[in-house]
Amino acid sequence: MRSRSHACWLASLAVLSAAAFAASPAGGPMSFFVTSVGSGKGADFGGLEGADKHCQTLAAAAGAGGKTWRAYLSTSAIGEKPAVHARERIGRGPWRNAKGVVIARDLDELHGANKLTKQTALSEKGAVINGRGDAPNEHDILTGSTPDGRAGDATCRNWTTSGEGSAIVGHSDRTGLDESAEAKSWNSSHPSRGCGQEALKATGGAGLLYCFASN
Repeated sequence: MRSRSHACWLASLAVLSAAAFAASPAGGPMSFFVTSVGSGKGADFGGLEGADKHCQTLAAAAGAGGKTWRAYLSTSAIGEKPAVHARERIGRGPWRNAKGVVIARDLDELHGANKLTKQTALSEKGAVINGRGDAPNEHDILTGSTPDGRAGDATCRNWTTSGEGSAIVGHSDRTGLDESAEAKSWNSSHPSRGCGQEALKATGGAGLLYCFASN
């Protein structure tokens, strides 16, 4: 009798331990990723709506389509249309990568001492994005943003062109040509050479995006 009770107690403990692990931050569902592919048209996503749809489609294919996904992109003011700031589109956090690792708990941490590195800025498939030293280097991630996540001055006509122009990019591996803050910036490192696919490749990119679950 005692043996059976002991076995039941151990079984209950195992269930509780599994539940605790599932509820822990490291075991949470994905709410952030770097896109595994771009639009195929450089920085042209058909605007913010098209970029959001790209994030949503990739998330759905990875089994995370139940959330509302937003591309981390800013746009410039045009005429009476105000600028849009990337930081205001992505919710409040916390955000976890495909492995369940928290990369930032809130907007302040995301734009400060976040946990983004080459090993944590993963695709929706859980893969590491090629960085500096890899072939090809694809660490340039489109953002159009300043370091604090607000609209910059280069957005490839608000993500509607693959021709002339440029876009501000960040380095997903936090690595560049030197040890400067810009070289290590995940969201505001330098402008691209152009807006087309080949121009983005020339500066170490593939037209990839950061995607965040806003809910």
